[in-house]
Amino acid sequence: MNPSTRTKLSSRRKPPAAPSKLVLGIAALVLATAGALLGLKARADKPAPAAATPKPALTVTVVEAQSTSLTQTVTVNGNIAAWREAIVGAESNGWRLAEVRVNVGDEVRKGEVLATFASELQQAELAQTEAALAETEAMLANAAADAQRARDLQATGALSAQQINQYQTQEKTAQARVQAQRALLRVQRLRLAQAKVLAPDSGVISARSATVGAVVPAGTELFRLIRRGRLEWRAEVPASDLSQLKVGQTARVTAVGGTTMEGTVRMVAPTVDAASRNGLVYVDLPAGGSARAGMFASGVFEIGSSTGLTLPQTAVLMRDGFSYVFVVGGADRVTQTKVQVGRYLGAQVEITGGLSGGARVVASGSGFLADGDTVRVVAAPVKLASKARP
Repeated sequence: MNPSTRTKLSSRRKPPAAPSKLVLGIAALVLATAGALLGLKARADKPAPAAATPKPALTVTVVEAQSTSLTQTVTVNGNIAAWREAIVGAESNGWRLAEVRVNVGDEVRKGEVLATFASELQQAELAQTEAALAETEAMLANAAADAQRARDLQATGALSAQQINQYQTQEKTAQARVQAQRALLRVQRLRLAQAKVLAPDSGVISARSATVGAVVPAGTELFRLIRRGRLEWRAEVPASDLSQLKVGQTARVTAVGGTTMEGTVRMVAPTVDAASRNGLVYVDLPAGGSARAGMFASGVFEIGSSTGLTLPQTAVLMRDGFSYVFVVGGADRVTQTKVQVGRYLGAQVEITGGLSGGARVVASGSGFLADGDTVRVVAAPVKLASKARP
């Protein structure tokens, strides 16, 4: 091939011209738009993720506010005292105590000897009086015989009227002396009987001041006696509640140490203390209990019954001086609800307002919740009854 021919072929095979920058930019924009459209389509084809479920704030049990029959009561305080207290004192004057037979806490019967005085002198005086009585009785017998003879001789004239009257006067004088000696003998016997200090009634010795060897004047207190061992609770009741208490009503009295006993209202005081505005209600207590005179005790009087809503005390929360409960609603969300409370009955509390019957209320743990929290409700655990041993 000749050179001229190569020159012609090479001129025909020149490469095409490079594309312009505008064309390249348009192509890049088209590709980017297509990629964005494909991405949007892919996102549209994917299923939407489910909404996140809120996590429960607390696992709780619920209770329902129920209508319950409630006993209306009056709770007051008071002291336990002896039903009646007898003071046993010395009747004689200046006698020496020879023996003391009882002590504090002893039970005694009516007429039982509690103490004795030394009575040797009184016994000697009694013997002297008995001898004087025998002498006067002999003189009376002699005077009576003389007077009788004079009366027999009155019709014969052997004795003058003056002599007969003298014999009769001597007889009457002897009779008076005998009566005086007999009266003195009774006095001496009564004084000797006072050497024994006797219980005026059955009961329990509550105090003793008698000491062997002491010489005591008349009227000195030797013992105090709780008559028949009966005790009573003297309840201090506000004047506003006195009209609701009647004789025969029952009272539950709780003494120091938690001992509870049942008593019966014996009397409602007719007056009210002007300073405290309280009236005394006297409640007879059963014998043989652990109560002691002088103890402080609280008690409850039952005055009637009514119906009201109740909840466990653990379900009621105190915040800022108000009472609240958490009511469980739809989707297990709780709502803080303000309520009014009334009486406390053991582990229950009366709801007087702010809540309707049948409402589902968080039973416990309300202090860890806030209004609008979600909770997980579980069934309350069942308490298994213990099997009785054979």
